[in-house]
Amino acid sequence: MRTLVIGDVHSGLRAVEQVLDRAAVTADDHIVFLGDYVDSWSDAFETIAYLIQLNTTHNCTFIRGNHDELCLDWLVEGKDNPTWLLHGGAATKASYEKRERAAWESHIHFLQEELVNNWVDNNNNLYLHAGFTNLKGIEHEYFEKTFYWDRTLWELAQALNPELSVEDPRFPKRLIHYNEIFIGHTPISKTGLAVPKSGANVWNVDTGAAFMGALTIMDVATKEYWQSDPVHTLYPGERGRN
Repeated sequence: MRTLVIGDVHSGLRAVEQVLDRAAVTADDHIVFLGDYVDSWSDAFETIAYLIQLNTTHNCTFIRGNHDELCLDWLVEGKDNPTWLLHGGAATKASYEKRERAAWESHIHFLQEELVNNWVDNNNNLYLHAGFTNLKGIEHEYFEKTFYWDRTLWELAQALNPELSVEDPRFPKRLIHYNEIFIGHTPISKTGLAVPKSGANVWNVDTGAAFMGALTIMDVATKEYWQSDPVHTLYPGERGRN
């Protein structure tokens, strides 16, 4: 069984279908989605519906992203968050408003009950959307929202001297608790194609599907990856978050 990790989807259902096909995903694989399932392209409702169905036939883990929480707030409370609307929420709102309210209920349940803030596999690999700040690890994180809003973990991983060993007292303490850490949240590129990138033991799999990039699925063990077409080419006439 492979463990396959997928970066930020941002309503790009057509890209999800492409990468699952290109990676020849089967029901024997474990698919870990790193969050941000909505907000960008026009298939928000269809994307969540697809993931709900996929979860009945495949072994999936769904990590919570910050856009997923913002979408849930609107679905449940009807709050029009101007910042959310400017960053992809308008397309999500339009997608859901085409459906009857009753059709939203299973999606609300999915976003509330099926998403997790983080997951650690049997090889002590950590999966989460954004990051964490506590030097003792995720169990000691004070603020839950950090798991899907933080950008300092990736900033730290990028800035770290690659010659600094784990044994060095200056090596960041929060990185030593896990074999590898897989995140999304911060696009590697917003202007063109990018591939998964690592810093220290942190892997960023957000290759800019919300913008001008592709969606990526990667084999955690081998680091082989497959990508969709640039997602904006799958949604001609739409701007996404560009």
